Amino acid sequence: MAEGGGTPGGGENLLFLTDDQLRRGIEAMFFAYRGFTADPDRILADMDYGRAHHRALHFINRMPGTTVTNLLAILGVTKQSLNRVLRALIDDGLVESRVGARDRRERHLHLTEAGAALERTLSEAQRARMRAAYRAAGPEAVAGFRQVLEAMMDGEVRAQYQALRDARDAAGGRG
Repeated sequence: MAEGGGTPGGGENLLFLTDDQLRRGIEAMFFAYRGFTADPDRILADMDYGRAHHRALHFINRMPGTTVTNLLAILGVTKQSLNRVLRALIDDGLVESRVGARDRRERHLHLTEAGAALERTLSEAQRARMRAAYRAAGPEAVAGFRQVLEAMMDGEVRAQYQALRDARDAAGGRG
């Protein structure tokens, strides 16, 4: 922190942000998100897919064998919307839907080799962008950014995020 409670170079007291300072932060998020999604959007457009397809591929990759019900909860979309996305991914050979061993009503989702390859392609551009931004900002800014993102999550969403992080950590940090 700079002297007087401001940020280095910014001079803003983070405990008492003005509406204008908050607006600038909101605008920065909008533009950052646009950059973050630009590369995957270009790839997906060529396939007649959208961001919902990317999110489904991402979370199926992160949690192989996840159920449709669990994916619905994570994505926060309607069952009809998710079914449309999954139908396209399954029809195009990117996702497999397997009947549950314990409960035959459950459908467990797995990426095919082609689905895993597409997910890697989509995510690599985002990882490269994130890696470069994190390096430029430094470790303290990265930790602060993550704290801000987590603080913006609603309680239920934060619990889902934490469960995903805990599962990753239990699996040895995979993904």
